[in-house]
Amino acid sequence: MRIDLHTHSNVSDGTETPAEVIRSAAKAGLDAVALTDHDSTDGWDQAAEAAIHHGLAFVPGMEISCRTDKGISVHLLSYLHDPTHPGLLEEINKSRDARLTRAERMVTLLSEDYPLTWDDVIHHVAPGATVGRPHIADALVAAGVVADRSEAFNSILTSHSRYFIQHYAPDPALAVGLVRAAGGVPVFAHPVASSRGRIVGDKTYREMIDAGLLGLEIDHRDNPEEGRKFLRDLAAEHGLLITGSSDYHGTGKPNLLGENLTDPAVLERIEERGTGSTVVR
Repeated sequence: MRIDLHTHSNVSDGTETPAEVIRSAAKAGLDAVALTDHDSTDGWDQAAEAAIHHGLAFVPGMEISCRTDKGISVHLLSYLHDPTHPGLLEEINKSRDARLTRAERMVTLLSEDYPLTWDDVIHHVAPGATVGRPHIADALVAAGVVADRSEAFNSILTSHSRYFIQHYAPDPALAVGLVRAAGGVPVFAHPVASSRGRIVGDKTYREMIDAGLLGLEIDHRDNPEEGRKFLRDLAAEHGLLITGSSDYHGTGKPNLLGENLTDPAVLERIEERGTGSTVVR
């Protein structure tokens, strides 16, 4: 059984609709797939319907953007949580509102040096989607400023750029606790992806585990091999689940569906622990 537990649609920063992600997953020979859009569950219904049509198991999920008190970005995957849970929903909406304000301010700065307007960015955002830097990158590509998203993120939109602005994001331990309260299964996404920026130390792992963290996404292209050994040792020490996935974004990233997979026994344990929603088959 081939299981990929980390994908994105155009509800956040992917380039395919939720139904298209599921269709692509079927073409890639997957048996089960999770849709984990950033700070949004709006694609669940469409993905579930498509999964039934294509004969796949659909795992409802979400990727929550977090930040430590040291300003380090942390991404938390949540599986099978209740999307209507008041506490989690309030925090997610707070983050989404902050993303919008941040994007508007970044575009204002960028427009001083590049042919870019807010309307240009919105053109690349699907209805109801969470606005983020990938949409700004798409607008820069369309304007001929950069060749693709990767070039935009490696230059103009890097966190070291003068155009970069932070946005509100919850503390990782708080997010873990809210996911557990919503009946979900929290898994730390690509924890040692140092190519993306600074990575957390022991204190953050300890706080997240104490708050109820249940898993680590270890088999991911952005986790270097030496980091994976550390993560496997940590998982063994604390009894954490180990997942693997693609972090698929359609044409937005080179990541391929199924390039890393999750063991079927792990999905079974996720189903056992998740009480807020269910796998659709």
